[in-house]
Amino acid sequence: MAPQDHRITLLGKPGCHLCDDARAVIERVATELGVPWEERDITASAEDQEKYWEMIPVTLVDGVQHDFWRVDEARLRAALAS
Repeated sequence: MAPQDHRITLLGKPGCHLCDDARAVIERVATELGVPWEERDITASAEDQEKYWEMIPVTLVDGVQHDFWRVDEARLRAALAS
C-alpha cells in the first residue's frame, strides 16, 4: 500500500498542548508523504469523549489506533510505509 492510500486521524480537543505537538508531527509527515489527514474534536461526540478522554491526543491510521499522548514520528512513518 502506498503512503497516499492511508489516512491519518488526530483525535484531540481545544486547548490541548499535547494535541498541538501531535498536530505538528502529523502535518509534517502527512505533507512530506502526501497522506491525507483529518482532525476530530472529541468534545463533539459523547462516544469519542468517553472512549478517548484519558488518552488524547490519539492518532489513528486507517481508523485503527496507532498512538496516544505523543506521536512518535519514526513509528508513524513506518506505519505509513507498509
